[in-house]
Amino acid sequence: MPSAFRIVGQRELALLLLCLAAGVVFVALSPAYLSAGNVAAVLRNCVELMLVGLGITLLLAMGGIDVTVGLVLGLAAIAIGRLLLAGFDPWVAAAAGPLVGLAIGLITGAVVVFGRIPAIVATIGLLGVYRTAVFVALGGQWLSGLPPTLSAIFAGQIFGIVPVSYLVIGAIYAVAWAALRKTPFGLHLLAIGNNEERARLAGIAVKQVRLGVYAVSGALCGIAAIFYISTYRNVEMTVGSTLALDAIAAVVLGGTNILGGRASLLGTVFGVLLIRMLQNGFTLIGLPSLWQPVVTGALLIGALLIERGLGRDVLRRVTLRAA
Repeated sequence: MPSAFRIVGQRELALLLLCLAAGVVFVALSPAYLSAGNVAAVLRNCVELMLVGLGITLLLAMGGIDVTVGLVLGLAAIAIGRLLLAGFDPWVAAAAGPLVGLAIGLITGAVVVFGRIPAIVATIGLLGVYRTAVFVALGGQWLSGLPPTLSAIFAGQIFGIVPVSYLVIGAIYAVAWAALRKTPFGLHLLAIGNNEERARLAGIAVKQVRLGVYAVSGALCGIAAIFYISTYRNVEMTVGSTLALDAIAAVVLGGTNILGGRASLLGTVFGVLLIRMLQNGFTLIGLPSLWQPVVTGALLIGALLIERGLGRDVLRRVTLRAA
């Protein structure tokens, strides 16, 4: 029987090949796809999704989910923007992002954990609450005209080559990888995703771990909000409207088990890249933006069907060997 690590590795390789294939197809349809400016745009558009997707990876691996992540990013971005307009130091304003995200993540986690409500039901319910909070915080209009102080720090490059955003993302993913593989917290997270009741009987503090993962996911949304503000310097009313769908699709495509127990950080990276490459390519060839969520949803369903097929294949091999 192939190991979980081997299956994940196969999924990552398949995603990399899909990214290359998508690039070839879109270059043939639109030569501008491979231009330096367009490649930079694709990579830039991956930044927030990489961070939010990491949080979704941890949640799914634990057996949870959160469909409010786009609005959490929006609320954190509004907090950063308000502080910038009030004249606060940019570092203080930036710090507000992950703090607000962490606080909202704790609220979401508390509703799920202590309310004993299924995560999908709880976060769908909170979706309306957070959407109203965004509307109220914005006062029914865009938050615009933000000073460029954060852009000078977080939208720049080191030595004129490496974007600051990707240095931060690389560091965060490295910490997440080490936490999953080397710390009790990561091992407990995966154990809960495999079988929550067994994890509880084994003495794992299930409630604390679950609450902690929601807090981490919220903080990652807050960090993503820093880069969002640094790039766009405004917050629109529809902020983060499709981010949850994109993040869940990218993570599931990457090989993280939607039912819990398995995570692939590299798979999430490739999943994010594929989603953004497809969205950019469809824009270049003139596909209306209305249809882009349809494509993302189709990818998510396809990934779930593949996952189901892999599970059946593994089960069949185990049964044959046992016989």
